[in-house]
Amino acid sequence: MTITELVGEIKKKKSFLCVGLDVDITKIPPHLLNTEDPIFEFNKQIIDATHHLTVAYKPNTAFYEAYGIKGWQSLDKTINYINQNYPEIFTIADAKRGDIGNTSTMYAKAFFEDLNFDSVTVAPYMGSDSVEPFLAFKDKFTIMLALTSNKGGLDFQGKDLINEEPLYKEVIKTSLTWENSENLMFVVGATKAEYFKGIREIAPNNFLLVPGVGAQGGSLEGVCEYGINKENIGLLINSSRGIIYASNGEDFANAAQTEAKKLQEQMASILADNKIA
Repeated sequence: MTITELVGEIKKKKSFLCVGLDVDITKIPPHLLNTEDPIFEFNKQIIDATHHLTVAYKPNTAFYEAYGIKGWQSLDKTINYINQNYPEIFTIADAKRGDIGNTSTMYAKAFFEDLNFDSVTVAPYMGSDSVEPFLAFKDKFTIMLALTSNKGGLDFQGKDLINEEPLYKEVIKTSLTWENSENLMFVVGATKAEYFKGIREIAPNNFLLVPGVGAQGGSLEGVCEYGINKENIGLLINSSRGIIYASNGEDFANAAQTEAKKLQEQMASILADNKIA
């Protein structure tokens, strides 16, 4: 998928919602446990109920790796189902990989070629040669951790360097000098909405994947005030638990659709206010 295609889908659906498929088998509706593959069946019904309201799905691979080979099979079936039935959807492997060059190349092949995701999240701690192997893939995107929404996110990311710039800003600046940096996106947590203005000064055009809206307390309006790009929108707002676990009953898919619709309607209003769509 290209950025032009992604932006077109956002404008068509009036949505920049990303649904996180972080499936904990202890939390899914009990009646699904009797199916052949409860995780895939749960994902399938969530996808069918929300695909018209969202532009992206983001499985966190830890929730699949935890179940060994069966979990990987569920992930494989999930991404194949999306690609075959809803090819307009942008897919994100939330894997947070990052290692020396030849290892990163193998990680990239796993997610981009074997599983055929559109993008993958990576950690930048090991520098350019750990990220550039991901960036080398045509029409694939590398979503680099920049300023995360977790409690300890500022332990290192917010530390000022010698030039009195916080580390996360230096990480973003430096990464934009790397080869194929036009394929970079960044993870920026919604719980730190006040930082978006400074990030946009550094990276005005790159897409930002924004977790933390909803269950973690982040504000959609706060993020969009400084984070939205009026040319290409530039935001993917992720919601996981608030959508997929809206109900634990047989109505779980309908409940997920209702919660996704609430966010989509807010996004449509924001896009209209900014004269984007």
